[in-house]
Amino acid sequence: MAKAKYTKQKNGYFQARVWDGSYVDGKKHYITIRSKKSSKDLETKVAAYNDKIKNLETVRDKNILFLDYAGRWLTVYKAEATNNTKRMYRNIIEKHLRQMDGVRLCDVLPIHYQTVLNDAAGKKRIQQQLQITFSQIMKAAVHDRLYPANLLEDLKDVMKPIDYKADEKRPLTANEKKAMQDADLSPSDRIFVDILYCTGLRCGEVLALTRFDIDFSKKIINVNKAVEFDDAGKPSIKEPKSKNGFRQVPIPQQLYTSLESYVRFCMKGTLLFSMQGGKMVSKSSYRRKWERIIKEMNRVAEKPVCGLTAHIFRHNYCTSLCYQIPRISIKNIASLLGDDEAMVLRIYNHIMLEKEDTAGAVEAALSM
Repeated sequence: MAKAKYTKQKNGYFQARVWDGSYVDGKKHYITIRSKKSSKDLETKVAAYNDKIKNLETVRDKNILFLDYAGRWLTVYKAEATNNTKRMYRNIIEKHLRQMDGVRLCDVLPIHYQTVLNDAAGKKRIQQQLQITFSQIMKAAVHDRLYPANLLEDLKDVMKPIDYKADEKRPLTANEKKAMQDADLSPSDRIFVDILYCTGLRCGEVLALTRFDIDFSKKIINVNKAVEFDDAGKPSIKEPKSKNGFRQVPIPQQLYTSLESYVRFCMKGTLLFSMQGGKMVSKSSYRRKWERIIKEMNRVAEKPVCGLTAHIFRHNYCTSLCYQIPRISIKNIASLLGDDEAMVLRIYNHIMLEKEDTAGAVEAALSM
């Protein structure tokens, strides 16, 4: 019988001193690894730890700091991301990962991740964004051979799913619908609100519309681009949010006449909505536009209009269409929104459930 490599100590543990890969005052620094089970179990732990140290030695540059790499990661790997996405990553790195200042990338441990997560306790959305950002940074570091792949697995073990649930999407209230109809808006503000209400387009998609995107003979709007704002509020054109975003949306009759009149008599250039000189609407210009709309709606509203955003018009559009199932399919609703069926089911499934008559369907299906 082979002799055990390690002997149980007086404290009841099998233990070994192992080099942790670092040096203190020019000398190797050792740590103690223990096992209460057996000498064999301790051998396994020591071998696994030595493998980690060996993998760490293959890292190309051990002097890169975590925050320095995070900044480069954002610049290089997220160059094609939308401005909103870049802002989210930048906010997480600059505001929530600051306590990683001075930590070498190769020294990142699960406790670092858990600490920044704990600091955002009670803010589930921030925690979710932290997890996404931290995970992507460390995965990129592995690909760049700046962090050992096996240590990334240790990080993944503590990255449990964040229990975050977004606020429930809501349609327009009866008060908001009436105020929208009664409001005395300028031609530009009126047609902007009407397009939101009648097409379900995203705000950026509406702001990017040109006269050439509207086909009055076929009564459709061609959606093929969107406006986004940079950190300074300067606008630029980007592609739709996804490949599904390229789509054709029908122009309902209640919008057709007013839209045709606006294009024919109110537009001065190519863009449906522009600033002086035909320039694209800036973020500040859009903000003033929306503030005018809400102010006028509040002037005629029976109750105060609060928390209304352009995106709520999109949810109202989808909600209204969901109540028309099976006259329209989920697939076609998703197509009109520029999203996929899974999204429609995930967010609006409660509407389909409201419409169901389970008992009546069973009776009808089995009737002789």
